[in-house]
Amino acid sequence: MAPPVTQFELAQPPNDAISALAFAPDAPSRLLVSSWDKHVYLYDTLQSTGGDDSHGTLLRAFEHRAPVMDVCFGADGREAFTAGMDWQVRRIDLETGEQTTVSKHDAPVRRVVYCREHSLLISASWDSTLHVHSPTNPSLAPLTIPLPGKPHALAASPSKVIVAMTSRLVHIYDLSALSGALASQSAEPPQPWQQRESSLKFLTRAVAAMPSDAGYATSSIEGRVAVEWFDASAESQARKYAFKCHRTAQAEPAMDVVYPVNALAFHPVHGSTFASGGGDATVALWDANAKRRMKVYQKFADSVAALAFSADGRYLAVAVCPGFETGMEDYSAEGRARIFIRELGETEAQPKGKGK
Repeated sequence: MAPPVTQFELAQPPNDAISALAFAPDAPSRLLVSSWDKHVYLYDTLQSTGGDDSHGTLLRAFEHRAPVMDVCFGADGREAFTAGMDWQVRRIDLETGEQTTVSKHDAPVRRVVYCREHSLLISASWDSTLHVHSPTNPSLAPLTIPLPGKPHALAASPSKVIVAMTSRLVHIYDLSALSGALASQSAEPPQPWQQRESSLKFLTRAVAAMPSDAGYATSSIEGRVAVEWFDASAESQARKYAFKCHRTAQAEPAMDVVYPVNALAFHPVHGSTFASGGGDATVALWDANAKRRMKVYQKFADSVAALAFSADGRYLAVAVCPGFETGMEDYSAEGRARIFIRELGETEAQPKGKGK
């Protein structure tokens, strides 16, 4: 008989809205959390020092000068990189707590992603640029790539980085080309490998890349998700699709209430499985290849702001805090930001037809 599936809430959550979650590449219990309360938090999700009702341990908190919009681990679990409202990209030594500025943008930095296959750090800012950094060779000046729109979502696959911007613009860059341009300190920024128009009609909220390097998923503020493939052939492009999700039926008057899909994350082991989290306070699992929903979890108390799978695929972290679904007046997430860790059952994220 399979052991029961467990889900628990982390002790000592942030004091304001959560912007991002990231599991360590080499430790399934190390979790980074960035928040609007100007801090980044490092947890051990499985180590508990409190009472019976306490789960996880807050190892350290790293203060910033402004709200932190995004966070990611670097080459291993000893370093992290952050994107800040203070226009800065920072490196944190998670063992000593030392912080250093990697580069400065001319507006808030919205997203940051580390590409292990090429040892590249890429930041996307509302100054409509990408900065490409080499953490292993700080003497190289960051490569600046101008964008045609303000970036809102960023994700990396083993060979590509996807940037989703305003006006439904999507640029896909080849990481090898970025690495070469950075190493040669090229004055001419590399061109996108592909330029696309989003399959979604409204503003993109999140993007996630398939671990298989085959494609990516995007989500919008209008309760939709699109799945696309990198291969530009007509046959491959005919496979792309979009679907409605994170909506609730209202009886009086009869209508669908549509929520933003705030977060996407692909499973690192079952590569066609991905999770979505929305303003309707729910998380769902989907099979990208079979075009079907696999599971919907129980409703949380507030909007789902961020999602992350551990590197081994055993755990799903869910950040919950109030969204702006009911307006921005008197907004406060104080005391309502929560982080849940779900231990997935053996076949919970496995697409049907596999493993039989």
